[in-house]
Amino acid sequence: MSFTEESFSALKDEIDDWVRGPGEEYANTIEKTGSVPPELFAELKARGYFSLAAPQHLGGQGIPFDRYLELIEIFSRSHGSVRMLVHVINGTWRAMEPFATDEQRERIIKPSVAGDVLVAFTLTEATAGSGADIRSTVRREGDTYVLNGEKHLITFGVKCDYWLMAARIEGATGKDGFVALLLPNTGLAGVEVIDDSETMGIRGTDHAILRFTDVAVPVSARLGDEGDGLAVTLGGFLLPSRVSVAMSCVGLAERAQELAVEYANRRETFGKRIAERQAIQFMLAENYADIAAARALVLEAARAFEAGAANAGILSSASKMIAVDMITRVTDKALQVHGGQGYWKRNTIERVYRDARAPRFEEGTNEIQKQVVARAVLTGNAAY
Repeated sequence: MSFTEESFSALKDEIDDWVRGPGEEYANTIEKTGSVPPELFAELKARGYFSLAAPQHLGGQGIPFDRYLELIEIFSRSHGSVRMLVHVINGTWRAMEPFATDEQRERIIKPSVAGDVLVAFTLTEATAGSGADIRSTVRREGDTYVLNGEKHLITFGVKCDYWLMAARIEGATGKDGFVALLLPNTGLAGVEVIDDSETMGIRGTDHAILRFTDVAVPVSARLGDEGDGLAVTLGGFLLPSRVSVAMSCVGLAERAQELAVEYANRRETFGKRIAERQAIQFMLAENYADIAAARALVLEAARAFEAGAANAGILSSASKMIAVDMITRVTDKALQVHGGQGYWKRNTIERVYRDARAPRFEEGTNEIQKQVVARAVLTGNAAY
């Protein structure tokens, strides 16, 4: 469908209703079972929530990036695994599309946008910094790459259909030695998949440790040319994904604030609702200002990315840096408003508090984002 303000407003209302209704029921199920039920994935797919951001020629709805983030804001008020599914599936096509062959586009990218194929972004390593220093390697033997290495913290790495793999050509140094590969999660000898899904928050989302020992991969599985790997992983996925994670902080912080306000308006101590006490009012006021400021910067970063602005990268890091610090403060105060009640799992704020910890390392820690921003400031490349 074509994007219009009227249709977009209706879509926002629909998603909000779903998050507050069925989404909350799914959240309770996930927390009890520790896994995402197949029915949830099927429902998100049927509703078209996996194809919001992709262009129409890939089967998506073509919603502009900054407006799509308004939807992520709403999804992020739900369970962390719901947000993760929508966020990842609406983003991996960006990394693949500019470098894909027609065959890869038809076989993998379009089905991933439709929700028929799940692609796991596979960059992070236990002994490297998720960038130019990765240690997984390939060596070319005719029409085959031989892959060796290990990845960890790979979201959807257990249940996915394909791994979008980053590796270095054996013996190469620098960014020109990177390759990106689309590897099937079946039929490859020498692959070990370890389920590593027991996490503090975002329960239900599977994560994997992956080990590759002399895995034979056809050269045709490569995405783009040799040397394009860093552009695929960093520019194609991580930059916009960073902004999306920042907006997920905004949405989840809004949910925490909503829960805090509800509790403050019903909890009484010494004959007075705690909402009438100045200490509580100050917490809620600070939360509001924190959320509003972070949201404004995230949307600025989103518009810069959409426009291809020179400062899009620096704004993406700055927005995530600010949003992550914001959600830390907001959820802590929201939990404090609940007093001891907030510490018990029967209260939603306990889950929100745990889920809020994940963005602090998603798509690069805040320490990395600060280095990126500082480098741009010191070289005069941090335009406002």
